Amino acid sequence: MNREPFNVLWLQSGGCGGCSMSLLCADTTDFHAMLRGAGIKLLWHPSLSLESGHEVRKLLDDCVEGRVRVDALCVEGALLRGPNGTGRFHHLAGTQVPMIAWVRRLAGVARHVVAIGSCAAWGGVSAGDPNPTEACGLQYEDEHAGGLLGAEFRSASGLPVVNVAGCPTHPGWVLDTLMALAEGLLSAAELDPLNRPRFYADQLVHHGCTRNEYYEFKASAEKPSDLGCMMEHMGCKGTQAHADCNTRLWNGEGSCTRGGYACVSCTEPGFQEPHHPFHVTPKVAGIPIGLPTDMPKAWFVALASLSKSATPKRVKHNAVADRIVVPPAVRRTRLK
Repeated sequence: MNREPFNVLWLQSGGCGGCSMSLLCADTTDFHAMLRGAGIKLLWHPSLSLESGHEVRKLLDDCVEGRVRVDALCVEGALLRGPNGTGRFHHLAGTQVPMIAWVRRLAGVARHVVAIGSCAAWGGVSAGDPNPTEACGLQYEDEHAGGLLGAEFRSASGLPVVNVAGCPTHPGWVLDTLMALAEGLLSAAELDPLNRPRFYADQLVHHGCTRNEYYEFKASAEKPSDLGCMMEHMGCKGTQAHADCNTRLWNGEGSCTRGGYACVSCTEPGFQEPHHPFHVTPKVAGIPIGLPTDMPKAWFVALASLSKSATPKRVKHNAVADRIVVPPAVRRTRLK
């Protein structure tokens, strides 16, 4: 049985366009065909569509007036409310109308509203202090509900803004979210307390990290090229960041930690201003402030002390090297 396509309208506001760039790294050789195969029609995207000028203006007017159905309004980038709440810092090109006005109008008729990336979700990098553009997210300002549309906003489906957070987002998070919405499979129960889809937000970056053996023994990296765990000294927040980056790899094979970079927790509100250098772990009395999200501090201190006392020499040496210098011992492992 043929059914109507799931219409997606994509707007870009105050941001770098990195989430669209990431989306193009989706695991397919034909991006548009993949969308069509899932029953999704991309009404317009500022970089991926041919229409421009009066053609786009007519499409937007048709959407607002209900002549074209909008099943999902996707917004990438923070919403720029300045100066003084007028939104005049950012007009949608050729319309002389502030982007925030277009977003409010379209959100009012869309079945679903989706924030693509941490800028659209919480304000992100675009809202960094002193925030001269008055940037905010669609329904949040950092961790505080509100944003452009207000804490009580619900789309025609009854859902709040779906926050596909990340800087940038993983293409799989975006596509899986749109496909779930198209199939009616993303209910309020499938969203976490910050309205992120649980299929990726109920995971931690720590899960599947290739440095987990070093983490278990608290064998820590001391400089960027080291193989050891980056939590203790290098600012890694993988035990706190909600994402599946190390189990759903980027481009099929990579992640920040696998590339030697500490996780900066880019899916979380306020990640852009940690109040310390990203590559440094702040500590009190030698204990990292940012502990795993669900572990009491006393337990962590006790576990870390025991782990370090039991660390094999192999792990200690390899943790502060840029390659494996001591391989695992070769021993018989057959049961007797």
